[in-house]
Amino acid sequence: MRGDLADVRLAEYVFAPHYAAPMVCVANRVAPLRAQRVGGEILAELTIAEQFEVLELAGANAWGIAPERGLVGYVERTALDQVASAAA
Repeated sequence: MRGDLADVRLAEYVFAPHYAAPMVCVANRVAPLRAQRVGGEILAELTIAEQFEVLELAGANAWGIAPERGLVGYVERTALDQVASAAA
């Protein structure tokens, strides 16, 4: 969890200065989910095609939620592909 940004789906339950709607992506390769951006503890490894909900893109990293694991952390942006929206 971060004090400066929260998932907009949690707006009724938690206060944050900023909210973001998740951008659904999938891992295009095995990728570490880290507690911090650079060199942080590896919390888990995303598997190929595993869903990751991006809440922030910053530099080479994406911060968000691995919903299947119930974990929040950072993943390298290049390890993610955006899922096309059903609404067009």
